[in-house]
Amino acid sequence: MTLKDLLIERAKKLGKKTYLYWEDLEISYEGLWQIARSIAHHLIARGIEKNDKVCILLYNRPEYVYCLYGVTAAGAVLVPINSQFKPDEAQYILKNSDAKILITSPEFKDLVKQVRPQCPELKEVIMLDEEVAGTTLFQEFLEPVKNFEEREVKDEDIAGIIYTSGTTGYPKGVLLTHKNYTVNADQVAAAAQMTEKDRFLCILPLFHVNGQIVTTLAPLFAGGSMILLKGFSPKEFLPKLARFRATAFSGVPTVYAILNNLPDAEQFDLSQLRFCICGAAPMPVEVFETFERKYKAFILEGYGLSEGTCASSINPLGGRRKIGSIGVPLAGQELKIFDERDRELPSGKIGEIVVRGENVMQGYYRNEEATKETLRGGWLHTGDLGYVDPDGYFFIVGRKKEMIIRGGENIYPKEIEEVLYRHPAVAEAAVVGVPDKIWGEEVAAFLVLKPDAELKAQEVIDYCKAHLANYKCPRRVEFTESFPKTATGKIQKNKILDQYRKRS
Repeated sequence: MTLKDLLIERAKKLGKKTYLYWEDLEISYEGLWQIARSIAHHLIARGIEKNDKVCILLYNRPEYVYCLYGVTAAGAVLVPINSQFKPDEAQYILKNSDAKILITSPEFKDLVKQVRPQCPELKEVIMLDEEVAGTTLFQEFLEPVKNFEEREVKDEDIAGIIYTSGTTGYPKGVLLTHKNYTVNADQVAAAAQMTEKDRFLCILPLFHVNGQIVTTLAPLFAGGSMILLKGFSPKEFLPKLARFRATAFSGVPTVYAILNNLPDAEQFDLSQLRFCICGAAPMPVEVFETFERKYKAFILEGYGLSEGTCASSINPLGGRRKIGSIGVPLAGQELKIFDERDRELPSGKIGEIVVRGENVMQGYYRNEEATKETLRGGWLHTGDLGYVDPDGYFFIVGRKKEMIIRGGENIYPKEIEEVLYRHPAVAEAAVVGVPDKIWGEEVAAFLVLKPDAELKAQEVIDYCKAHLANYKCPRRVEFTESFPKTATGKIQKNKILDQYRKRS
């Protein structure tokens, strides 16, 4: 099924029902299809061919959702650009993707002015909200059309290119088909038991696959609704959750850690909240348990990556949950643990998590070498280390590249972080390996303390020694006010390590 087919089917069935809530705006299923077909029509009229790339650089707003469906209905390929990117980073994606059109807003007009001369393939810039010299006003694309110029779009056609935020080198463009999107949305909706009554609050950026699949497409698949926010604001989150009677939301561990420390949460009526999904990074057990006690809502911890469209496993909503686990594979997917020779390992043994299913990407755009390395033997090699228990539940211990090797001993940062998060003074923790002349690598812990909390480095080391083998304990401890993070709130350990090296 294509994204266009899915939207048309839902529009026919649900018609006037509200699909999208945004501030005081409500867009019905039928209204969304009318907007999407207008965008598709005007793109085709401007000469956009099948498989042409259309980049989108916006903060969260309804037009992002319109373009997701409109661009793909035209048979073109949507290429999101991270709204936090600087000019050089945005320019790389525009050039690497061979983008013909860029859809953006006035907040980015200085960036556009700087990069546009370096992107000869970029034929047109479409600007929201106001007329800017050398651009086309987006409003023109919303003009209703009587006769939509249908263009055949197939399941196997590329619908989007998601550029990964790799820790080294340039980002790689993940090729996702219409079928990748719709299959994974169906899998997520089924796993979360979504229905037409669900209202899914979206705080994650729409350039991220979690925002696209979990909070946008899965509710559409289930016939529910999405509530779109500009982003995560601790001050506004609970009032919006209560106002729109949200039944679910998806966030990263940092969001849950912040919500745990919000005062006066009990003054808001959150009785409609049914479940919350956590992904992008492992959830510390202490954060998990504190949130469920405070908010009386189930957390469904899951796992996935852009190369698998979005989600690959989740703790079952109606079955047994194992806190600290990423759960079991979604229906239609397989997960296994492989050793370095791509041989399956038995339960309890740590190796690389690999994934197989119709959600797996087609490859990396214009990067055959990386594609061959990642898609080996019919399996997606994730680069994540983990193990599976005898019950078939998977656990992550860290990234292959983040594993610390100290004097020949393998050390997994997540295990140490779990201990640190249990300390009453610690708000956030990040453990990395730093160079050491004797041991090769040494364990370093970076901590953000809770407000008014005090803690000394030696106290942290002594605390860890009471809970961990000595070789796993941090030898270096640093305190900071905040961590560098991605737009989704994921701690960027590579930047922490870069900052450390500059100081050393």
